Amino acid sequence: MIRALLITLCCLAGAPAARAACPPPPALPTAAQAEAWTAQAPDRGLLWRISRGGHSSYLFGSLHLGRADWAYPGPALRRAWADTEVLAVELDPADVGPALAALQQGQPPLAPALARRIETQARAACLPPGALSTLPAMLQLSTLTLLEARRDGFDALFGQDLMLLARAKAEGRPVQALETVEDQLAALEPAPGELAEIVDDTLRQLQQGRVRAPLRRLADSWSRGDLKALADYPRWCGCADSPAERAWLKRVNDDRNLPLAERIDALHGAGQRLLVAVGALHMSGPQALPRLLAARGFEVQALWPSQ
Repeated sequence: MIRALLITLCCLAGAPAARAACPPPPALPTAAQAEAWTAQAPDRGLLWRISRGGHSSYLFGSLHLGRADWAYPGPALRRAWADTEVLAVELDPADVGPALAALQQGQPPLAPALARRIETQARAACLPPGALSTLPAMLQLSTLTLLEARRDGFDALFGQDLMLLARAKAEGRPVQALETVEDQLAALEPAPGELAEIVDDTLRQLQQGRVRAPLRRLADSWSRGDLKALADYPRWCGCADSPAERAWLKRVNDDRNLPLAERIDALHGAGQRLLVAVGALHMSGPQALPRLLAARGFEVQALWPSQ
C-alpha cells in the first residue's frame, strides 16, 4: 500500500454514510487519549540506524494504516526524530492531487462489466456514485480495500508516516520525497493483459470478505516488528496466488527498492541527517532496503526490534 493510495482514501472516503453496513468512519482521539498515548506509546514497526560518511540517518519501516493509538511514536522513534533534521517519505502529499488529475486523462477504460462491479462494491462501501470512476483501476481497488480495514478499527489517518508528516509540517521540518507520483502509479499498473485478472480476483476477495484477515495479520505483524512474518507476506496475503498477482506484487514492492535506495544514498551523501519512513514490506526479501543500503557501504544497525 503506497502513499498515493492513502491520500486517495483520505480525500474520497472521509465520511461514509452512517448506515450499519458501512465501514465505520475513524473515531478521532480525545484530548485525554492523545495526551496519554503521546506519553506512553510503545515502539512499533521496524527501525534501523544507517551510518556512513561520519553521520547517521534512520530507516523506519512504517505501515500506511493503523489504529488510533498507533499514530504516536515510541521511544526509539522519538530519539531518531530528535537525532535527525529532514523527513524523507515515499511521496510528498502536495504532489498527489495535481499529478493524479493529469494522469487520469490518459487512463485506459476498464471493461464495462468490471467497471460495474467496482461501482457495486463502492456503493456497498457507502461511497457516492462515481466517486472512484476517474481513478486508475488499481487505486480504485486499493481504496475499497482500505475502507474494508475500517471495519476492524484501522484507518489510513492513523498510519505513522502521516503522523510524521503532520509533525514535520508543524515544526517546519524539511520533507524530501523519495519517488514521484508518476513513479508509483507506473509501478502500480499491472502489465498489459494482467489487469482484468487482478481486478477480478481482488473484487472476488472483497465481495467474499477475504481481505480483512490478511490485513489484520499484516497490521499485527508490523506492530510486533515481526520481520519474518512480513517477509512471508506473499505466502499468506491471498494477493499473490497467480503468476499475474505475483508479478504485480514484485513490481509494486521489490522492484521499487533499488531506486529508493539510490535516492536515500544521494540525500544522505549530500550531508542530510534523514529519518526515512518507507512501507515495512520494503524491508524484507532479497531486495530489502537495509540489505541494499549495506551493499552501498552503510553500516546498518537494527534498533527496533533490537537484534
